[in-house]
Amino acid sequence: MFRIAVLACHCTVCTMERMIVISHLQKVDGVTTLLEMESLTVAAGEITAVTGLTGIHKTIFLDLLTGKTQPTAGTVRLAGIDPWQDRAAFARLAGVLPAENGLYPRLSARQNLTFFCDLYGLPHGRADAMLQLVGLQDQAKVQAEKLAPGLARRLALGRALLHQPQILLLVDPFAECDLASTSLLERLIRVTAAEGTAAEGTAVLLISRDLAGLRPLCQMVLEMENGRVAQQYRPAERESQANLPFKIPARLEDKVVLVNPADIVYVAAEEGRTVLCTPDGRIPTHLTLNEVEQRLARSGFFRAHRSYLVNVQHISEVIAYTRNSYTLILHNGGDGDDGRGRIEIPLSKTAARDLRELLGY
Repeated sequence: MFRIAVLACHCTVCTMERMIVISHLQKVDGVTTLLEMESLTVAAGEITAVTGLTGIHKTIFLDLLTGKTQPTAGTVRLAGIDPWQDRAAFARLAGVLPAENGLYPRLSARQNLTFFCDLYGLPHGRADAMLQLVGLQDQAKVQAEKLAPGLARRLALGRALLHQPQILLLVDPFAECDLASTSLLERLIRVTAAEGTAAEGTAVLLISRDLAGLRPLCQMVLEMENGRVAQQYRPAERESQANLPFKIPARLEDKVVLVNPADIVYVAAEEGRTVLCTPDGRIPTHLTLNEVEQRLARSGFFRAHRSYLVNVQHISEVIAYTRNSYTLILHNGGDGDDGRGRIEIPLSKTAARDLRELLGY
């Protein structure tokens, strides 16, 4: 009988086999660089998220991982396999959950799974076991197109897990899921990563527009902006700093100033230093922009650009000059860039979309 038992993974990343290895990856279309990633490694038993990819950037990244397109430069290796060179080997070792479920709408839930059982040379009993695993045994005869969105997502993940892959590539795994389906899928992803098909576990790569709902699952996060890595970190390390002091320290020549986050209009990285900008003036701090961002994570600040954090309460306007050019207008209550308390801050395309969703405009 096909089942995945809940086992804790006692391996460390340094001792686990590296299943996903990306090195110096680049995809260029004409003179436009669509994707650039220096390195990414996901070990067996590890869950990593790549966030911030939208539109063509997300499509290209998934196409490179699944061997649908060839890198302009660099390499992708999945369990040592080049997916571009050996698509058949890739299909055997990897399970893919695309943004769209990829189900056959007029086939029943069970028929969708038995169809793939036939492709993989698996007994149909595997389909029945998978239906039970994803909580769809009572929906076995229901056509895929008639399943509720959350249930269809369960079925799509079940199809990805059917052949017990060594690697899972999951795009927006909780899309359109209700709370019950999200909880079930999250638990299943954890269990699959921890045990998978061998003691070392399964390597899981999550690809999503943002980190919402994924943070508790991940050991590593890569945040992308315009197809390039903006930052890379381990969520556990950031969580350990959740109780850092509320005030932001700034060392001046003869004293240390403790700045209240509410008094900060924006934070900027300028010429190798970080500056806290308040209505009373600009205060340099010894902290890096990322360190300041960690301390301000719960204080209403937003990453508007790789070099700027802004206090959302001070945003008064969002200006779209073109489809790819945006500017934030902040008011600081004092003298701004134009002498009237009005400050202009660049807003990246990805951040513009995220801010629109955050504020609902």
